[in-house]
Amino acid sequence: MPSSSAVRAGGGRLPLEQYVEGVLAGDRMVLARAITLIESRLAADIDKATQLLDSILPHTGKSRRLGITGIPGVGKSTFIDALGMHVIQDRGERLAVLTVDPSSPISGGSILGDKTRMERLAMEPGAFIRPSPAGGHLGGVARRTRETILLCEAAGFRNVFIETVGVGQSETAVRSMSDFFLLLMLAGAGDELQGIKRGIIEMIDGMAINKADGDNQAKADRARVQYASALHLFPASGDGWTPQVVCCSALQNTGIAEIWQMVLDHEAQLEASGRIAERRTRGDLQWMEDLISMGLAESFRAQPEVAERLPALRQEVRNGSVTPLAASHELLSLFRPSTSPPSTE
Repeated sequence: MPSSSAVRAGGGRLPLEQYVEGVLAGDRMVLARAITLIESRLAADIDKATQLLDSILPHTGKSRRLGITGIPGVGKSTFIDALGMHVIQDRGERLAVLTVDPSSPISGGSILGDKTRMERLAMEPGAFIRPSPAGGHLGGVARRTRETILLCEAAGFRNVFIETVGVGQSETAVRSMSDFFLLLMLAGAGDELQGIKRGIIEMIDGMAINKADGDNQAKADRARVQYASALHLFPASGDGWTPQVVCCSALQNTGIAEIWQMVLDHEAQLEASGRIAERRTRGDLQWMEDLISMGLAESFRAQPEVAERLPALRQEVRNGSVTPLAASHELLSLFRPSTSPPSTE
């Protein structure tokens, strides 16, 4: 296996066996390059990425997968920094944090600044932080977040946190790839039950009201009671778990240990009933469906007839001479699916 210094100095792609050996050995440099490989859209990288995932698959599935979402300004990065430090320092376990930065709809670029917002975790040898651009992919996650989880598990990380872009997009994706789905909320931001969608509430396994400190403590306590009462109005989940609401302050480091204990209690209950395996199976099936959809979309846009006609139809829709329905029907009539494997594989 190449040393970290050799990997850092070398350019281009590594041979497949070096990716596999490096990831399984927990080499952070090789892990980072392996993630870059699976995120690549280059045709030359797709087969190697698929082979890499197949090779490390027997070493995956042994982590806790925690999905974290929340409204803008709730302090997700600060919260993850505090919870991650608890996992590493107090629990003695390694942690991978997969963060997603929203890509600009204009330039396509992203800030990728999560490491600067998680100052303590960024300095911890037991933590691996990987920011990825959303790249226009829906669901609040990056295009290859699921595959990145597998690589981190194979590299020996006992815990994997997935931070979403934020509430507002479909949260089904992050829910399907996590064992515990946590919603972060704030108190004192208007009607406590307004700003959250029923669909999100039905998916969560727990809720944390952040910034519960100082003058905001009383508001947070009232919000906790309101949210807890609201959760009881929803039907019980199929796994028998009742979502809990906890107040916390990431800055003051209060309530953090209680939130992690909630995650552990949930894990113990689902393992005892066999529901974690069932939940992950459902997630894998959703993953397959997502890959099919992504492959079809890419094949559609790559069709020469579609690519040629699309710009003109966009302009016609803009000026109102053609309806979106008519434009879509015309483009779909031009589409002839290829028999070759889609590039997302």
